[in-house]
Amino acid sequence: MEGRNSTVKTPLNHVVTQRRSKRRYSRAMRSCVEGSYLGYTPGHQTVLKIPISRKKAKSRDITNRVDPDQVALLVKKEWQLSYVTPLYKFRHTMLKAYSRELSAFIVSEKPQGQAIEIAQELGFKVNIFVVLGLAETDQDAETIFIQILSKQVFAAKDDAQKVVWSGLLTCINGDVDYLRSLPPEFVSLPLLCTSGPESYSALVKSWFKKTFDCCFGPMCITSTNLQWLATLWTGCHPEKNVQYLKLAWTIPTLPPMDVTYKVNAQDAWMLWDSVRVNATEDSVSIDEVNSFIRGLQTHFFRHFRLDLSAGSLMRVSTALGSAHHSGKIKITSPDYMTTVLQLLTECALLKMPI
Repeated sequence: MEGRNSTVKTPLNHVVTQRRSKRRYSRAMRSCVEGSYLGYTPGHQTVLKIPISRKKAKSRDITNRVDPDQVALLVKKEWQLSYVTPLYKFRHTMLKAYSRELSAFIVSEKPQGQAIEIAQELGFKVNIFVVLGLAETDQDAETIFIQILSKQVFAAKDDAQKVVWSGLLTCINGDVDYLRSLPPEFVSLPLLCTSGPESYSALVKSWFKKTFDCCFGPMCITSTNLQWLATLWTGCHPEKNVQYLKLAWTIPTLPPMDVTYKVNAQDAWMLWDSVRVNATEDSVSIDEVNSFIRGLQTHFFRHFRLDLSAGSLMRVSTALGSAHHSGKIKITSPDYMTTVLQLLTECALLKMPI
């Protein structure tokens, strides 16, 4: 595998010299107010800033540094998003042991009736492995992929086990100041993406909570971040045909009105190109994003006399991917995967109550 030399280890952090016990740190985490953008760490307060500009999305063949078979596991699959607080004493070198422990945990929880779907499964195997090459900085911990494999009760004896659940723990271009401020016993993989029955997601989260003293929470994608995705994906059109830009709003009428707005890719690109302050710049500002969305809303109002700005943007989709306010996302093109995962990492860090 070519590209950046990734190491299969947890980034050690020597910036913080004052250490506190696991219980004391956990208590500090849980005392924080939900939605705060202050990251509390022993001896430090780290302010997580909401980005007002981002780099343009650029096509990158990540198979030059990430195993193509692993890339295939990440794309064309709908993921449900959650945020995760830092993991206590998590080690990338212990993944085989973690796989066995999680498998045993699922089997032990099965008789307790915590998962209806699991009653139809026979024999479990858990694979936890590193996806090398996705990390963008030395502070990013390497991405972890989790698979749960099982066989149906009435399957033939020689039938192979099938993947029934997948999960991804990642940190792409995480806030450097925040990551450096964490004590060395903690690893930050703030974004969890899951695909499969919710019963399995609940069991996996339960095991992680007990094993690494972490917390999980639901993660929606705000209207502002959906606008960012719509803009960044539209900006990719000259490199890769996005085919269309489809947006869905909910208007607060009685009853609420759902409006779907589909724009030709070339028309969307021409509008985007017209609002760019400096097309040669490598970054995109929030002002340009707002101008682009206002242009779409103005065009819609001119034809249908309906003000979309009065509603909430709920869904965005192009041929490169789709995202929903509820926290569901699908990445169709691996060439722009890093851009999307970086934005979602920012969202996860800002969502955490620490």
